[in-house]
Amino acid sequence: MAELYQTQRAMRNIRRAALQRGVIGILDIGTSKIACLVLRFDGTGTFRETDGVGPMAGQANFRVIGAASTRSRGMRRGEIEVMAETERAIRTVVAAAQKIAGVRVDHVIACLSGGRPASYGLAGDITLEAGRVHDHDVARVLAACDAPDFGRGREVLHAQPVNFAVDNRSSLGDPRDHVGNRLSCDMHVLTVDGDVIGNLIQCIRRCDLELAGIASAAYASARASLVEDEQELGAACIDLGGGGTGVSIFVKKHMIFADAVRIGGHLITQDIAQGLRVPLPVAERLKTLSGGVEATGRDDREMLDLGGAEASGWDGERRSVSRADLIGIMRPRVEEILENARQVLDAAGFDQMPSQQIVLTGGGSQIPGLDGLAARILGPTIRCGRPLRIDGLAHQFTDPGFASAVGLALFAAHPQDEWWDFEMPADSYPTRSLRRAYRWFRNNW
Repeated sequence: MAELYQTQRAMRNIRRAALQRGVIGILDIGTSKIACLVLRFDGTGTFRETDGVGPMAGQANFRVIGAASTRSRGMRRGEIEVMAETERAIRTVVAAAQKIAGVRVDHVIACLSGGRPASYGLAGDITLEAGRVHDHDVARVLAACDAPDFGRGREVLHAQPVNFAVDNRSSLGDPRDHVGNRLSCDMHVLTVDGDVIGNLIQCIRRCDLELAGIASAAYASARASLVEDEQELGAACIDLGGGGTGVSIFVKKHMIFADAVRIGGHLITQDIAQGLRVPLPVAERLKTLSGGVEATGRDDREMLDLGGAEASGWDGERRSVSRADLIGIMRPRVEEILENARQVLDAAGFDQMPSQQIVLTGGGSQIPGLDGLAARILGPTIRCGRPLRIDGLAHQFTDPGFASAVGLALFAAHPQDEWWDFEMPADSYPTRSLRRAYRWFRNNW
């Protein structure tokens, strides 16, 4: 735990230095595409040694000065499968973004969608020696949080304090300078497979880049897609990606749960390829241009040309299929993805939330008719979310498929507190038992 603490602090310091120099890169390494944004900061962010609650590494204004994306290579289910292919794809997209920006990028923040994420809720409680909360008291209460043995090979990706309380006053965002006798804290911890993180770090280093931070793709896409009221009152974000589907829950502007369903849009493409006996590129084109999940009588008469010599019949004639047949292939797999997401939300205790709002994002959320099908499976309060507009971002990068990249940009400029942002006593790293995230949520909100 101590080694992890120092690694994350080192990345935080690299990010701080990059922001002060004015340029940092954003890398969204997904299963279907890799996107790179180059951000220029205005240098007005405030960076103090005492930051750690509220504006952790300072708030900064930024502008996108370069953006590029390319088809992902060497990735499977959000994890690197062939290192050399992923490295070439990253080098390609970073070079393209640098050319547009006209500056060199040395430091990047990346996101991770694989690694089998698991959420935990930790709680800590201390007595205030001076009758008032000081900076070192915040570090002490975080160190007092009970933490389990997360399992062999697991690494902590996020460890965010989500609620402070001084005596009987709860839901405090920043407890410093509050008067009282006892300080308590609830912290959400997200762990992932350490080898997946290690492979990502190794790949980025092979690209001659320095890593300035890692974030969960589920966390980043929710930061970009949930509006302020949804983050405050409570909402779930479902990120329908190519290799998997991320699920996150926010309340009081903090993520309190995250998980992933290991099926995504690529399986829909494979179903179309197998069902219609066409190559994967043809199946992807059919899914993107003509796909859907709600068939009407008109769809039986709308014929789709499968196109290309490879899609022709044995006698050389071009084959076609009705749009209703295409929808009939896609719908069962989309239903399976949504039902798995529903199971994740049920396991997280989402039905106990005061708000039942669910936001769909990611490339898969653009399938026509998805909102109606999702409303029947997930609940009536559904909307399809687009990422927030950020200064300088070209229109082609504002669709839901780029939600994680936009969320990473917000994560870079407006970071939330993490456990390693506080000067923890060297002998006081969290070590004991655990409680699942949704259990303490029900007790504290």
